[in-house]
Amino acid sequence: MEKVREIIFYEDYFFAFYSAQNEKVQSKIDEVLYMITVLEKIPKKFFEHISGTNGVFEIRIELGGNIFRVFCCFDEGKLIVLFNGFQKKSQKTPKKEIEKAEKLKSEYFNSKKENGNKG
Repeated sequence: MEKVREIIFYEDYFFAFYSAQNEKVQSKIDEVLYMITVLEKIPKKFFEHISGTNGVFEIRIELGGNIFRVFCCFDEGKLIVLFNGFQKKSQKTPKKEIEKAEKLKSEYFNSKKENGNKG
């Protein structure tokens, strides 16, 4: 399938989360990330804007009753930048995780500006 969007990683936050997961979870994360790159309209079950944030989204991964979230944002329309991820243990997404994602998003765009938009 042809890609409709690209995914990049900001620093190594996502990779640290990803590499701490077992093979089954990693495989499910890969599956959901692939879906996000190829589907024009991503089902809300897998991808949703976090209310009360300025453009922070969560990628939703579920496997065997375990729930994982990876925060991200869009950059230049078809580019998705991944930030921190975590395993969800309660109904509500912890505020500190959302705040961390917002901070990383700011850092990402600030570093882009400082580097003259070279990423």
